[in-house]
Amino acid sequence: MTSQPTPTKAASGPGGPGEPGEPGGGLQAGLKNRHLSMIAIGGVIGAGLFVGSSSGIATAGPGILLSYALVGTLVVLVMRMLGEMSAANPTSGSFSAHADRALGRWAGFSIGWLYWFFWVVVLAVEATAGAKILEGWMPGVPQWGWALIVMVVLTATNLVSVGSYGEFEFWFAGIKVVAIGAFIIVGGLAIFGVLPGAHSDKAGLGNLTDHGGFLPHGPGAILTGVLLVVFSFMGSEIATLAAGESEDPQRAVTKSTNSIIWRIAVFYLGSILVIMALLPWNDPSIKDKGSYVAALDSLGIAHAGQIMNFIVLTSVLSCLNSGLYTASRMAFSLGQRGDAPKAFAKTTSRGVPMAAIIVSVVFGFVAVFFNYKFPDSVFLFLVNSSGAVALFVWLVICFSQLRMRKIIEREAPEKLVVRMWLYPYLTWATAALIVFVLGYMLTDTEHDGRETVLLSLLVAAVVLVVAVIRQKVGAGASPVKYAVAAEPFRMSESLAHSTVKLFLTCW
Repeated sequence: MTSQPTPTKAASGPGGPGEPGEPGGGLQAGLKNRHLSMIAIGGVIGAGLFVGSSSGIATAGPGILLSYALVGTLVVLVMRMLGEMSAANPTSGSFSAHADRALGRWAGFSIGWLYWFFWVVVLAVEATAGAKILEGWMPGVPQWGWALIVMVVLTATNLVSVGSYGEFEFWFAGIKVVAIGAFIIVGGLAIFGVLPGAHSDKAGLGNLTDHGGFLPHGPGAILTGVLLVVFSFMGSEIATLAAGESEDPQRAVTKSTNSIIWRIAVFYLGSILVIMALLPWNDPSIKDKGSYVAALDSLGIAHAGQIMNFIVLTSVLSCLNSGLYTASRMAFSLGQRGDAPKAFAKTTSRGVPMAAIIVSVVFGFVAVFFNYKFPDSVFLFLVNSSGAVALFVWLVICFSQLRMRKIIEREAPEKLVVRMWLYPYLTWATAALIVFVLGYMLTDTEHDGRETVLLSLLVAAVVLVVAVIRQKVGAGASPVKYAVAAEPFRMSESLAHSTVKLFLTCW
C-alpha cells in the first residue's frame, strides 16, 4: 500500500465539529484524487453486473441492450442532478443533506435512513455471496466463518482511516476495471475473427438478430429487463459521498459526474454487447453458467469459471467495502443533523466515525444471521423491503434539484460549476420515468417486482411517519447552516415540493 496523505480537515459539509487531529474533529481529507477516480469508476460496476445479467438476457434477448441503455440514461441524468448539488456543496450526507435543505428535515431524515437500511442489508447479501465462493475454494472453513472473516477484515480497514478504505477500494475497483476491459477487448477480437487460438463458430454480430430477431419476446420485454437490471446500477452515487473526504471535493464531484456517461457506455453496454455477439441469447450455457462465464467458455479459455469467480469475489469485496463506508457516512451525516444519535457524528483522531461504522456493521451481522437461520422469511423480507430504495433515492434527488437550483442561483450562482441539462424539463421527465418504472413494477408478479415495491413502500411509510412526528414535536438538533442557505420549509411553496410531499405521503 502507498503511504496515506497527511490528514487535513475535509470539506465534508456543514457541522463538522472540532479540529482535525482531535477526537470529534470531524471527517478528514484522507482520499487522494486517484482514490476518488477509481471509486467513481468502480462504483458503477457492481457484482450484479456479473451475476445478474444472465436473467435479463433470458428475459429480453438482445433487447436487454435497450434495457441497460434506458436505465443507464436514467442514472446519467440523476447523477447530473446530484453532481450539480454536490459540486455546489460537497457533504458526507450527499443527497440526504441536499433533501434536508431543499425539501425539509422530514425528507433528509427519511431518505437518509432508507439509504442506510439498503446498504446494511447489502452487507449481508454480499458477505454471503463472497463466503460461498471462498468456501468452494477452501471448504475447511464453514460458510458462516468466511462471512465473519470478510466482515471483520473490512470493518477493521474502515476503522483505521478513510485512506485505508480508499486504498482497498482503489485495488478492488482496479481489478474490476481491468477485467472488464480485457473481456471487451478479447471478446471484440473474437467477434471479428482475429483472436489468435480462438475458433468460435457461434460468434458474430448476426447473433443480435438471427435468433428470433432483436426483440424475440416483443417490446414489452425491454421494460421487464429494466426491472431486472435497474438495481445493479446502485452505487453510482458513492463518489459524491466520498468527495467530502477528498483533497478537492468540488473537482472530484465534477470529474465523476462528467465521466459517468462513458463509464456506463463502456462497462455495461460494451460488455453486454460482447456477450450478445459471442453467443446466441438463448444458448443454454448463459443461464446454466452465467453470461460472462459462458462467453469465456465459448472462446475455449481455460478455467473460465474460476477466473470469473475471482472477479466476482473482487466485486463482492468492493461492494462490501464501499457499502460499509457509505452506510457509516450516511449515519454520520444523520448524526450531525440531529436525525441520529449524536455519537454517530463523533470521530476519532483519524477522522473516522467509529460509532457509525460499528452500528452499521452490527446490523450487517444481524442480517447475515437472519440469512442463515431464516433465509425464506426474515431475510427475504429485508431484501425485498430494501429493493426499491434505489428508485426512491433517485426520485428524491430529482425533486431536491428542482428546488436547490433556485436556491443556488439566488444565494451563490458562482457555485453552479455543474449544471443539469435542459433544466427543469429534463428533471421532470426523469422523475416521471422513475414513477413509471415503479408503477410498472407493481404489475410484475413473475419477478417479484410487486412484492418488492409494496414492501419497500411499507418500510418507507414507517420511516416517513417517524420523520413527520419528529418534525412536529421539534425533535433533534436545530437545522445546520450550509454554504448555500436554504429557504424556510413551507409546504405550500413550489409545485415540485408539493408533488414530492404528496408522493411520499402516499408511501
